[in-house]
Amino acid sequence: MAGKAVDEPSGDVVAIANQQKSAWRNPFARILLFIRQVIVELKKVVTPTRKELGNYVAVVLIFVVIMMALVSLLDWVFALAVTYVFGSPT
Repeated sequence: MAGKAVDEPSGDVVAIANQQKSAWRNPFARILLFIRQVIVELKKVVTPTRKELGNYVAVVLIFVVIMMALVSLLDWVFALAVTYVFGSPT
């Protein structure tokens, strides 16, 4: 990736969360805590480079084409099986 990824919450957010456990009765405090935690997590998001993005797009497109081929093949096989069991439609 383009930057360093960190999965642990910062000490400030954890300390604030522990301090506000007594304020759990207040729904507005919970909402503010949630928003603060969302902002901290969004700061950890790393934007891929142009090359990485191209690789991701290629992998997804190849996967989709393979899955389309697999589903089409299974559809064709099941159609043959149904035709064999029940006869050809007239």
